Amino acid sequence: MFYEPGKTDHGLPNDPFKACVIPRPIGWISTLSSSTGTANLAPYSQFNNLTFDPPYIMFSANQTPTASQKDTVKNVEASGVFCWNLATYELREEVNITAEGVGSHVDEFAHAKLEKENSSMSFVTVREEGKKERKEPVPMVKRSPIKFECTHYSTLRLPGNPPMGAVDVVIGRVVGIHIDERVLTNGKIDVKKTEPIARCGYFQYAVVRDVFEMRIPGEGLMEGLEGSVKGNRGMWEKMGVAGASKKDEKEGKEETVVGI
Repeated sequence: MFYEPGKTDHGLPNDPFKACVIPRPIGWISTLSSSTGTANLAPYSQFNNLTFDPPYIMFSANQTPTASQKDTVKNVEASGVFCWNLATYELREEVNITAEGVGSHVDEFAHAKLEKENSSMSFVTVREEGKKERKEPVPMVKRSPIKFECTHYSTLRLPGNPPMGAVDVVIGRVVGIHIDERVLTNGKIDVKKTEPIARCGYFQYAVVRDVFEMRIPGEGLMEGLEGSVKGNRGMWEKMGVAGASKKDEKEGKEETVVGI
């Protein structure tokens, strides 16, 4: 079969597009409103990492049916920070609850009965009307075994058809990583212990409990496949450009400001 999306009919009982690109990791994103201090938590199935030295991640959020940005995007752009929490099989029901469309005044952590854990370095300046200005940490899901703290890098708006076609692609730089040591085996994150869930097509999800290993023939790609910062910078030094890298670092070009 062949069809042109939005132009010709695919002839199937359900639209197949999202079922073609699977499984998709879930961006369970937590933010804090800089105007009210209300915590927000929501899952996004268009999510992934982009690179590793330094690490960047992205998630895309469709506009609301009223053609406005999601609360998550508003909070990220206003505060400059957000956190990612690994969505696991154990927390699948809570992930689903936080996908519900509720008002911006609702704390989704409380709505899903999830205990919060404060971020270590991501703070939001809350300027609530009638109250004294204060700094608060971005909350994370305490029971999630892996969490990222991120700074907002950029937002790309992709046009689309109403009411939900347009999308905000949010890119963030990972500046802090939390890993529960209970999910480590021999110094590696054990997928059998984390049991991450992923979005499939239609209303289906998958849970990862088994893996297999393959290595690309040849040399020079392993650092990238692993995402090894140490290995990548070692290759850089071998190429004779370590001096430039250290100079940039000394001049503050790698400086990261977390939160506003």
